[in-house]
Amino acid sequence: MKIVLLSGGSGKRLWPLSNDARSKQFLKVLTDKNGNKQSMAQRVFSQIKEVFPSIDITVATNISQVDSIHSQMGDDIDVVIEPQRRDTFPAIALSCAYLAYEKNVDLNETIIVLPVDPFTEVDFFRELLKLNKLIESEAADIALIGIKPTIPTSKYGYIVPDEAIGETAFTVSCFVEKPDEVKASELIEQGAYWNGGVFAFKLKYMMKIAKNNVKFDSFSELQNKYGELEKVSFDYKVVEKADKTAIVPFKGKWSDIGTWRTLTDEMPVAVSGNVVSERSKNTFVTNELDIPIITLGTKDLIIAASPDGILVSDLVESSHLKTIVEKLEYVRPMYEERRWGEYTVISRNENSLVKRLNLAKGKSISYQAHRFRDVVWVITAGKGKFVLNGETKIVTVGDNVTIKCGQKHSILAIEDLSITEVQIGEILSEADTVQFSSENNEVIG
Repeated sequence: MKIVLLSGGSGKRLWPLSNDARSKQFLKVLTDKNGNKQSMAQRVFSQIKEVFPSIDITVATNISQVDSIHSQMGDDIDVVIEPQRRDTFPAIALSCAYLAYEKNVDLNETIIVLPVDPFTEVDFFRELLKLNKLIESEAADIALIGIKPTIPTSKYGYIVPDEAIGETAFTVSCFVEKPDEVKASELIEQGAYWNGGVFAFKLKYMMKIAKNNVKFDSFSELQNKYGELEKVSFDYKVVEKADKTAIVPFKGKWSDIGTWRTLTDEMPVAVSGNVVSERSKNTFVTNELDIPIITLGTKDLIIAASPDGILVSDLVESSHLKTIVEKLEYVRPMYEERRWGEYTVISRNENSLVKRLNLAKGKSISYQAHRFRDVVWVITAGKGKFVLNGETKIVTVGDNVTIKCGQKHSILAIEDLSITEVQIGEILSEADTVQFSSENNEVIG
């Protein structure tokens, strides 16, 4: 059994904390068993590992999320990068090609695909064993997890079960995609379940469907032909057309934290960050800025502040946030998480950009150069090993280094390291970075 996690999203539903580079699943708004801050993705990853300590996990994602995935799940996790954002069918097809051709997974192996961010309990992931059993025994071509509905809603698709398969599964009578609330109520009375977005199948089953859509004989070939794959959901392309489909019901706690309203139901505390809240009722405040937020006598509000903006919203109206954010003019994210740590943009104008970089101990920025800008680093905390064109020196608090256009450079954090970075030049974007990752051992060594 192999697991594929789907990690997508455009970062609009939980703005301003989420952005194009930091989707909602990477926000550390939850807490683990020890009270440490934890993201939705980290929670799911740790829950899977609790049930299956040695299982292989592959994450299908886009290029903007790769650093966040490695930062939160570890450098050794397998990542499949979509050449372009499409839909779940192409993403799953590409992941299966990766497993078949790059990881040499047996074509009879069970593949289980699930979202990276459901908010649920550990028992949910134990249900994957039942899916695996259904696929291995060939009782079904596709096996799904159905969630017992708590309310009639149009947010989810519905699965209507039919005949029992043993004591824990059913065949599927039909699928109903996101009905109105009246129809949803009728479906619930018929015993329908929400579609939890979990799919199990044999690798050879999906490879056959993918190759019927686009001809390919290697992972790289499908990468090059990715745009030719039908842009359609896996549910519509595969699940609803399968001859034998089974559902395993799950009746425990499960929710899709997709909006501020649903997130507040699971937030461990009502306020986070530099916040003073007095005589305020049902008011949730998250502050990532250094300046304080004070609430006084407020009611039923969500307030969120980050380097990307400030949100003040009625609790109910927050469900409409995505359409409002889409009207904003695009501005590059002011905060990004990287595999080496994080950075925040402090200020910017036409020819200069100032950032605050925080590197975790033992992490390093890749060996790189810039074509159109000079860079100045000022060490404000910690200690690091800096390399410039192959020459290494130790830098500590108060030191500054100048990196001219075209010079290869990197830095390794000997201790947790904070750097103020000043960029000066005509092009101040990540596209101006040329990486020499194979030479990064000049720093690490």
